Amino acid sequence: MKRLLPKLKSDDDVERLLDTDMSAYLTAENLAAVSFEFEPKEKVVNLRMSAGLLDKIKRTALQKKIPYQKFIRQSLEIAVKK
Repeated sequence: MKRLLPKLKSDDDVERLLDTDMSAYLTAENLAAVSFEFEPKEKVVNLRMSAGLLDKIKRTALQKKIPYQKFIRQSLEIAVKK
């Protein structure tokens, strides 16, 4: 049976939920992949690109449900990965 996560309005609500058996919530609707960026971002880069390319980047990032600047960083990391 599909069970949606309840709306949590306080830390106490979260604590109560974590004290229960959460196996009923393990459905595709309640789970999503999350990527973390651990390294600090200490350098700023200015980059010129066409408006069309930026629009495509923003659309693709939106489809992936991530900020477009994070999408650009991930794309660069993949491009230089050895």
